[in-house]
Amino acid sequence: MANLSKPLVTTLDFPNAGFAEIRTDVITDDRSLFAKKAFNKNVVISGFYWVEVYDKPTRLTVQIGEHQHIELLPTYLECINHSCDPNAFFDIQQRELVCIRPINKDEEITFFYPSTEWEMDAPFNCCCNSQYCVGYIAGAKYLTIKQQKRYRFTNLIQSKLAK
Repeated sequence: MANLSKPLVTTLDFPNAGFAEIRTDVITDDRSLFAKKAFNKNVVISGFYWVEVYDKPTRLTVQIGEHQHIELLPTYLECINHSCDPNAFFDIQQRELVCIRPINKDEEITFFYPSTEWEMDAPFNCCCNSQYCVGYIAGAKYLTIKQQKRYRFTNLIQSKLAK
């Protein structure tokens, strides 16, 4: 009998990005990005770029300006899920995904969605199970001052929080 306590996954490797693989839960079809090697804090995991800027957010965009939202490229970066105890950060100015705490091989790469989003297009109840779990994830605008102190934010979000 199959062990149903662990999700069944399929994996997809990237020939030009040997640092990670996408794992897809075959039941829910949810995708996640997992490290294929360990990363130390402050190491650049991946560069990124974008082709188009949108005036409204979507579930897959990252906010770079007041009314500017981008879809990250390479596309595997859209598989980086939220965690209230993230191990990565999207540095918009440098166009780099940076490791903010050590990441082990086979660990999921995650980021804190409000670190790049003032108000989210699709808020949700977080179930990351972290001791730091914020609960309802709706964007940086809705974080308490205590919650804000725990996280790194993009320059745009920092300036909005300072107002």
